Amino acid sequence: ARRAKPGPPPIARPNVVEPMNAAGRAQGSADRLRRRHKRQRVVDDVARVTVSGVIVVTVLLLLLPLAMTLSMSFDARDYLGTFPPPALSLRWYEQFLSDPYLLKGLKTSVQLAGLTALVATALGLSAAVALDRMPSRYAQLLISLFLSPLIVPGVVIGFALLIFYARIGIESTFLRLLAAHVLITFAYAIRTVLAALGGIRPSLTEVAQSLGASPAKAFWTVTFPLARTGIAAGAIFAFVFSLDDVAVSIFLSDPDRYTLPVALVSMLHANFDLTIAAVAVLIMGVSIGLMLVLDWLAGLDRVVGAGYYKT
Repeated sequence: ARRAKPGPPPIARPNVVEPMNAAGRAQGSADRLRRRHKRQRVVDDVARVTVSGVIVVTVLLLLLPLAMTLSMSFDARDYLGTFPPPALSLRWYEQFLSDPYLLKGLKTSVQLAGLTALVATALGLSAAVALDRMPSRYAQLLISLFLSPLIVPGVVIGFALLIFYARIGIESTFLRLLAAHVLITFAYAIRTVLAALGGIRPSLTEVAQSLGASPAKAFWTVTFPLARTGIAAGAIFAFVFSLDDVAVSIFLSDPDRYTLPVALVSMLHANFDLTIAAVAVLIMGVSIGLMLVLDWLAGLDRVVGAGYYKT
Protein backbone atom coordinates (compact mmCIF):
# COMPACT_ATOMS: atom_id res chain seq x y z
CA ALA A 1 0.00 0.00 0.00
CA ARG A 2 1.23 3.39 -0.87
CA ARG A 3 1.64 5.68 2.15
CA ALA A 4 0.22 9.18 2.03
CA LYS A 5 2.72 11.97 2.16
CA PRO A 6 2.51 14.17 5.29
CA GLY A 7 1.09 17.58 4.63
CA PRO A 8 2.65 20.88 5.64
CA PRO A 9 2.65 21.72 9.39
CA PRO A 10 -0.26 23.82 10.64
CA ILE A 11 0.33 27.54 10.73
CA ALA A 12 0.40 28.88 14.34
CA ARG A 13 -2.19 31.58 14.74
CA PRO A 14 -1.44 34.46 17.20
CA ASN A 15 -3.40 34.46 20.47
CA VAL A 16 -5.41 37.68 20.27
CA VAL A 17 -7.46 37.07 23.40
CA GLU A 18 -4.52 37.03 25.85
CA PRO A 19 -3.13 40.51 24.94
CA MET A 20 -6.65 41.91 25.07
CA ASN A 21 -7.14 40.49 28.56
CA ALA A 22 -3.77 41.93 29.73
CA ALA A 23 -4.65 45.34 28.29
CA GLY A 24 -8.02 45.23 30.01
CA ARG A 25 -6.42 44.38 33.35
CA ALA A 26 -3.90 47.21 32.96
CA GLN A 27 -6.67 49.65 32.08
CA GLY A 28 -8.70 48.50 35.09
CA SER A 29 -5.72 48.95 37.41
CA ALA A 30 -5.13 52.46 36.04
CA ASP A 31 -8.80 53.35 36.53
CA ARG A 32 -8.76 52.07 40.10
CA LEU A 33 -5.56 54.02 40.80
CA ARG A 34 -7.11 57.21 39.41
CA ARG A 35 -10.23 56.72 41.52
CA ARG A 36 -8.08 56.13 44.59
CA HIS A 37 -6.06 59.29 43.93
CA LYS A 38 -9.27 61.24 43.41
CA ARG A 39 -10.68 60.04 46.73
CA GLN A 40 -7.38 60.88 48.43
CA ARG A 41 -7.48 64.40 46.98
CA VAL A 42 -11.01 64.87 48.27
CA VAL A 43 -9.98 63.68 51.73
CA ASP A 44 -6.94 65.99 51.68
CA ASP A 45 -9.09 68.95 50.63
CA VAL A 46 -11.63 68.28 53.38
CA ALA A 47 -8.84 67.92 55.96
CA ARG A 48 -7.19 71.14 54.79
CA VAL A 49 -10.45 73.08 54.97
CA THR A 50 -11.22 71.62 58.42
CA VAL A 51 -7.79 72.45 59.83
CA SER A 52 -7.92 75.95 58.36
CA GLY A 53 -11.35 76.50 59.89
CA VAL A 54 -10.15 75.32 63.31
CA ILE A 55 -7.16 77.66 63.12
CA VAL A 56 -9.34 80.62 62.16
CA VAL A 57 -11.83 79.90 64.95
CA THR A 58 -9.00 79.51 67.48
CA VAL A 59 -7.41 82.80 66.45
CA LEU A 60 -10.76 84.57 66.68
CA LEU A 61 -11.42 83.12 70.14
CA LEU A 62 -8.03 84.41 71.25
CA LEU A 63 -8.13 87.84 69.63
CA LEU A 64 -11.78 88.90 69.96
CA PRO A 65 -11.78 89.01 73.79
CA LEU A 66 -8.56 91.04 73.69
CA ALA A 67 -10.04 93.42 71.13
CA MET A 68 -13.20 93.86 73.21
CA THR A 69 -11.16 94.47 76.36
CA LEU A 70 -9.09 97.07 74.52
CA SER A 71 -12.19 98.89 73.30
CA MET A 72 -13.83 98.73 76.74
CA SER A 73 -10.78 100.38 78.32
CA PHE A 74 -11.43 103.47 76.16
CA ASP A 75 -15.21 103.46 76.68
CA ALA A 76 -16.50 106.86 77.79
CA ARG A 77 -19.67 105.43 79.38
CA ASP A 78 -20.09 104.86 83.12
CA TYR A 79 -21.41 101.35 82.59
CA LEU A 80 -20.69 98.25 80.56
CA GLY A 81 -22.74 98.79 77.44
CA THR A 82 -23.01 97.41 73.96
CA PHE A 83 -20.02 96.91 71.70
CA PRO A 84 -18.52 98.98 70.13
CA PRO A 85 -18.56 102.03 72.47
CA PRO A 86 -20.15 105.17 71.02
CA ALA A 87 -17.42 107.46 72.40
CA LEU A 88 -13.82 107.06 73.48
CA SER A 89 -12.08 108.40 76.56
CA LEU A 90 -8.98 107.93 78.74
CA ARG A 91 -10.94 108.29 81.97
CA TRP A 92 -10.39 104.68 83.09
CA TYR A 93 -6.62 104.98 82.71
CA GLU A 94 -6.70 108.21 84.69
CA GLN A 95 -8.78 106.54 87.35
CA PHE A 96 -6.27 103.71 87.60
CA LEU A 97 -3.39 106.14 88.05
CA SER A 98 -5.29 107.88 90.85
CA ASP A 99 -6.56 104.77 92.67
CA PRO A 100 -4.37 104.06 95.74
CA TYR A 101 -5.70 100.52 96.09
CA LEU A 102 -4.61 99.52 92.59
CA LEU A 103 -1.34 101.45 92.74
CA LYS A 104 -0.41 99.63 95.93
CA GLY A 105 -1.02 96.33 94.18
CA LEU A 106 1.02 97.51 91.19
CA LYS A 107 3.95 98.41 93.44
CA THR A 108 3.88 94.99 95.07
CA SER A 109 3.62 93.24 91.71
CA VAL A 110 6.58 95.09 90.21
CA GLN A 111 8.77 94.53 93.26
CA LEU A 112 7.76 90.89 93.43
CA ALA A 113 8.28 90.26 89.70
CA GLY A 114 11.71 91.90 89.74
CA LEU A 115 12.97 89.91 92.73
CA THR A 116 11.40 86.73 91.36
CA ALA A 117 13.17 87.16 88.04
CA LEU A 118 16.49 87.74 89.81
CA VAL A 119 16.23 84.79 92.22
CA ALA A 120 14.67 82.34 89.76
CA THR A 121 17.27 83.13 87.09
CA ALA A 122 20.18 82.73 89.55
CA LEU A 123 18.82 79.40 90.79
CA GLY A 124 17.96 78.28 87.27
CA LEU A 125 21.47 79.09 86.04
CA SER A 126 23.08 77.16 88.89
CA ALA A 127 20.81 74.15 88.44
CA ALA A 128 21.16 74.17 84.65
CA VAL A 129 24.96 74.18 84.81
CA ALA A 130 24.90 71.27 87.27
CA LEU A 131 22.43 69.31 85.14
CA ASP A 132 24.41 69.96 81.97
CA ARG A 133 27.49 68.35 83.53
CA MET A 134 25.58 65.47 85.10
CA PRO A 135 25.14 62.01 83.53
CA SER A 136 22.09 61.93 81.32
CA ARG A 137 20.13 59.28 83.25
CA TYR A 138 20.25 61.33 86.44
CA ALA A 139 19.81 64.69 84.71
CA GLN A 140 16.57 63.68 83.00
CA LEU A 141 15.04 62.62 86.31
CA LEU A 142 15.94 65.92 87.98
CA ILE A 143 14.77 67.94 84.99
CA SER A 144 11.37 66.25 85.19
CA LEU A 145 11.24 67.11 88.90
CA PHE A 146 12.18 70.75 88.33
CA LEU A 147 9.65 71.17 85.50
CA SER A 148 6.80 69.54 87.44
CA PRO A 149 5.29 72.89 88.59
CA LEU A 150 4.34 73.48 84.95
CA ILE A 151 1.80 70.63 85.02
CA VAL A 152 0.45 71.13 88.54
CA PRO A 153 -2.56 73.50 88.67
CA GLY A 154 -1.81 76.84 90.28
CA VAL A 155 -4.75 76.46 92.66
CA VAL A 156 -3.23 73.25 94.02
CA ILE A 157 0.19 74.89 94.43
CA GLY A 158 -1.30 77.94 96.16
CA PHE A 159 -3.38 75.94 98.62
CA ALA A 160 -0.50 73.57 99.40
CA LEU A 161 1.89 76.46 100.03
CA LEU A 162 -0.68 78.17 102.24
CA ILE A 163 -0.88 75.09 104.47
CA PHE A 164 2.90 74.62 104.39
CA TYR A 165 3.66 78.23 105.37
CA ALA A 166 1.13 78.08 108.19
CA ARG A 167 2.76 74.92 109.56
CA ILE A 168 6.34 76.26 109.52
CA GLY A 169 5.33 79.70 110.77
CA ILE A 170 6.25 82.05 107.91
CA GLU A 171 4.17 85.17 108.55
CA SER A 172 5.67 87.67 106.09
CA THR A 173 3.23 87.94 103.19
CA PHE A 174 5.83 89.27 100.79
CA LEU A 175 8.24 86.45 101.64
CA ARG A 176 5.45 83.93 101.06
CA LEU A 177 4.65 85.43 97.69
CA LEU A 178 8.31 85.61 96.69
CA ALA A 179 8.99 81.96 97.52
CA ALA A 180 5.82 80.87 95.71
CA HIS A 181 6.61 82.89 92.59
CA VAL A 182 10.17 81.59 92.49
CA LEU A 183 8.77 78.07 92.66
CA ILE A 184 6.38 78.53 89.72
CA THR A 185 8.83 80.49 87.54
CA PHE A 186 11.95 78.45 88.28
CA ALA A 187 10.93 75.94 85.60
CA TYR A 188 10.95 78.61 82.87
CA ALA A 189 14.37 79.89 83.91
CA ILE A 190 15.99 76.46 84.02
CA ARG A 191 14.42 75.46 80.70
CA THR A 192 15.76 78.44 78.79
CA VAL A 193 19.23 78.22 80.35
CA LEU A 194 19.41 74.50 79.57
CA ALA A 195 18.49 75.29 75.98
CA ALA A 196 21.36 77.76 75.78
CA LEU A 197 23.89 75.46 77.45
CA GLY A 198 22.88 72.60 75.18
CA GLY A 199 24.30 74.46 72.19
CA ILE A 200 27.69 75.27 73.74
CA ARG A 201 30.38 72.75 72.89
CA PRO A 202 32.25 71.43 75.95
CA SER A 203 35.50 71.69 74.02
CA LEU A 204 35.37 75.49 74.35
CA THR A 205 35.58 75.26 78.15
CA GLU A 206 38.21 72.53 77.93
CA VAL A 207 40.37 74.73 75.71
CA ALA A 208 40.07 77.62 78.18
CA GLN A 209 41.10 75.39 81.05
CA SER A 210 44.01 73.93 79.04
CA LEU A 211 45.27 77.49 78.61
CA GLY A 212 45.43 77.97 82.37
CA ALA A 213 41.95 79.25 83.28
CA SER A 214 40.34 77.89 86.42
CA PRO A 215 36.90 76.22 86.11
CA ALA A 216 35.23 79.32 87.57
CA LYS A 217 37.08 81.67 85.23
CA ALA A 218 36.36 79.44 82.25
CA PHE A 219 32.66 79.55 83.12
CA TRP A 220 32.48 83.35 83.46
CA THR A 221 34.64 84.09 80.43
CA VAL A 222 33.40 81.38 78.03
CA THR A 223 30.17 79.69 79.08
CA PHE A 224 28.34 82.66 80.60
CA PRO A 225 28.79 85.03 77.62
CA LEU A 226 27.56 82.35 75.21
CA ALA A 227 24.58 81.51 77.43
CA ARG A 228 23.60 85.09 78.28
CA THR A 229 20.78 85.06 75.73
CA GLY A 230 19.13 82.08 77.41
CA ILE A 231 19.70 83.64 80.82
CA ALA A 232 18.03 86.87 79.72
CA ALA A 233 15.16 84.89 78.23
CA GLY A 234 14.66 83.03 81.50
CA ALA A 235 14.61 86.29 83.44
CA ILE A 236 11.99 87.77 81.11
CA PHE A 237 9.82 84.66 81.34
CA ALA A 238 10.04 84.71 85.13
CA PHE A 239 9.14 88.41 85.29
CA VAL A 240 6.14 88.06 82.97
CA PHE A 241 4.65 85.01 84.66
CA SER A 242 5.20 86.48 88.12
CA LEU A 243 3.54 89.74 87.08
CA ASP A 244 0.55 87.88 85.65
CA ASP A 245 0.01 85.22 88.33
CA VAL A 246 -3.25 85.16 90.24
CA ALA A 247 -4.00 81.47 90.97
CA VAL A 248 -1.16 81.14 93.50
CA SER A 249 -1.05 84.73 94.76
CA ILE A 250 -4.71 84.83 95.74
CA PHE A 251 -4.07 82.19 98.43
CA LEU A 252 -1.04 83.98 99.90
CA SER A 253 -2.11 87.65 99.85
CA ASP A 254 -3.67 89.61 102.68
CA PRO A 255 -5.48 92.98 102.89
CA ASP A 256 -2.20 94.84 103.42
CA ARG A 257 -0.02 93.03 100.89
CA TYR A 258 -1.45 91.93 97.56
CA THR A 259 -0.56 91.90 93.90
CA LEU A 260 -2.27 93.81 91.11
CA PRO A 261 -4.02 90.74 89.60
CA VAL A 262 -5.42 89.87 93.05
CA ALA A 263 -6.68 93.45 93.40
CA LEU A 264 -8.43 93.15 90.04
CA VAL A 265 -10.13 89.92 91.09
CA SER A 266 -11.38 91.55 94.29
CA MET A 267 -12.73 94.50 92.28
CA LEU A 268 -14.69 92.09 90.09
CA HIS A 269 -16.68 91.04 93.15
CA ALA A 270 -16.87 94.32 95.06
CA ASN A 271 -16.88 97.29 92.66
CA PHE A 272 -16.88 96.38 88.99
CA ASP A 273 -16.01 99.17 86.59
CA LEU A 274 -14.00 99.53 83.41
CA THR A 275 -10.82 100.39 85.29
CA ILE A 276 -10.27 96.64 85.27
CA ALA A 277 -10.20 96.70 81.48
CA ALA A 278 -7.66 99.54 81.46
CA VAL A 279 -5.37 97.69 83.89
CA ALA A 280 -5.74 94.48 81.89
CA VAL A 281 -4.69 96.31 78.72
CA LEU A 282 -1.63 97.75 80.48
CA ILE A 283 -0.58 94.33 81.79
CA MET A 284 -1.15 92.85 78.36
CA GLY A 285 0.94 95.59 76.78
CA VAL A 286 3.83 95.02 79.19
CA SER A 287 3.71 91.26 78.56
CA ILE A 288 3.65 91.69 74.78
CA GLY A 289 6.49 94.20 74.96
CA LEU A 290 8.66 91.86 77.01
CA MET A 291 7.89 88.98 74.64
CA LEU A 292 8.98 91.15 71.71
CA VAL A 293 12.20 91.96 73.55
CA LEU A 294 12.70 88.24 74.17
CA ASP A 295 12.09 87.47 70.50
CA TRP A 296 14.55 90.20 69.52
CA LEU A 297 17.21 88.92 71.92
CA ALA A 298 16.89 85.19 71.35
CA GLY A 299 13.96 84.28 69.14
CA LEU A 300 11.02 82.44 70.65
CA ASP A 301 11.65 79.42 68.43
CA ARG A 302 15.20 79.18 69.75
CA VAL A 303 14.13 79.54 73.37
CA VAL A 304 12.12 76.34 73.17
CA GLY A 305 14.65 74.62 70.92
CA ALA A 306 17.78 72.63 71.59
CA GLY A 307 20.31 75.45 71.74
CA TYR A 308 21.59 78.64 70.19
CA TYR A 309 25.14 77.98 69.05
CA LYS A 310 25.02 74.55 67.47
CA THR A 311 26.87 74.15 64.19
